Amino acid sequence: MSSSVLTQPGLKGSGDYVDDVLRLVKAKDPAQPEFHQAVEEVFESLRLVLTRRPEFRAAKILERIVEPERVLMFRVPWFDDHNQVQVNRGFRIQMNSAIGPYKGGLRFHPSVNLGILKFLAFEQVFKNSLTTLPMGGGKGGSDFDPRGKSDNEVMRFCQSFMSELWRHVGQNTDVPAGDIGVGGREIGFLYGQYKRLANEFSGVLTGKGLNWGGSLIRPEATGYGCVYFANEMLKSRKDSLEGKLCLVSGSGNVSQYTVEKLLEFGAKPITMSDSNGVIVDPNGISREKLGWVMELKNVRRGRIQEYAQKFPKAIFLPADSNLDHNQLWNVKADCAFPSATQNEINAKDASTLVKNGVKLVAEGANMPCTLAATRLFLGAGILYGPAKAANAGGVATSGLEMVQDSIRLSWTREEVDDRLHKIMIAVHKTCYETAEEYGTPGNLVNGANIGGFLKVADAMLDQGLV
Repeated sequence: MSSSVLTQPGLKGSGDYVDDVLRLVKAKDPAQPEFHQAVEEVFESLRLVLTRRPEFRAAKILERIVEPERVLMFRVPWFDDHNQVQVNRGFRIQMNSAIGPYKGGLRFHPSVNLGILKFLAFEQVFKNSLTTLPMGGGKGGSDFDPRGKSDNEVMRFCQSFMSELWRHVGQNTDVPAGDIGVGGREIGFLYGQYKRLANEFSGVLTGKGLNWGGSLIRPEATGYGCVYFANEMLKSRKDSLEGKLCLVSGSGNVSQYTVEKLLEFGAKPITMSDSNGVIVDPNGISREKLGWVMELKNVRRGRIQEYAQKFPKAIFLPADSNLDHNQLWNVKADCAFPSATQNEINAKDASTLVKNGVKLVAEGANMPCTLAATRLFLGAGILYGPAKAANAGGVATSGLEMVQDSIRLSWTREEVDDRLHKIMIAVHKTCYETAEEYGTPGNLVNGANIGGFLKVADAMLDQGLV
């Protein structure tokens, strides 16, 4: 593997070992490119650690940490509204439980496959470690698409899905949450079926309704946390979000609450998007406009192009699959918040952002930048917050929901938001200080990867060969 700006050059002692394990991963799982990408990105940083901590190599921690502790794959049959049988595939990847029960979302989307969920579960291990809360890493979901389905169809699917999953989860074993395609409606149906089958009311899922064990701030948490993290990055350079032009991709949960919190910090968000295209509003997306987007997306489940019809000064750029770049990242701005999906910023997009003078990139989605894009950002010396740190607010607040479930108490909105803010400050501090300790000051990718890894790896050593 070629050296990159993710690491210091000339670290030969650990290089062969890292390269050998990466080759092994690719040989064992040849059709899982997203998983390979996630592993490679983490391993690049870990070269810095392995020269100091040879015991990790002796205990084969890298070989063990890339192998899930358990992979569940199962059939999910259900009846649609026309009484026709439909069959989907269900998954749960229980990746690592060294520091706590498996924790990670369920994703319902046609793109879901084993490789994508393994990448998400692998990332989740380090993200959860960084939150300071005792949570292991997992991920799951199905290739079921809830879009266009009736509530009854979604309910029947969720009940069938949970009829298998329930035997593998529990509040001290594995605590799933929502992700793409799994919101409050889906969590409700999943929880109802779990409760029926397990005959218990426990905190086995997070993202629950407020009336039955949920936490305030949970829907907002990923977006809020990403902005808190971005603000900490800017503070490290004696700057702030006040007055900054911001690009936000996506228009779902993370994007909506990223925009909301940016407005609180005095920034000016000017873009949102969905699979049909991008809207650019030079006047800024105000609180009133954001409220309209929330109603469009959360209630009517419409498309973002309607924004340009409602607010005529906004421009709609339709998606074009023939383009080798994402039009959203061509817009000049100070800060970028990729909040849609994996690999939405490629090398060309990253080059354009740098050329246009972007000061900060904070990842709201999971792995939204390709490795080439990440290297370009780090090489340019801009502030770059990797997903496992910048979007840790969602799972952190899920952890806070688990705490509230355990003590049978509900905290106020202000209490949860304050705890979330403090966690994101702590996550940034860990990344910043770890990057400095390992000789790459300002490189929060190394800081996040190493900081998240060390806690898990040391726990694995403590617990023996399991």
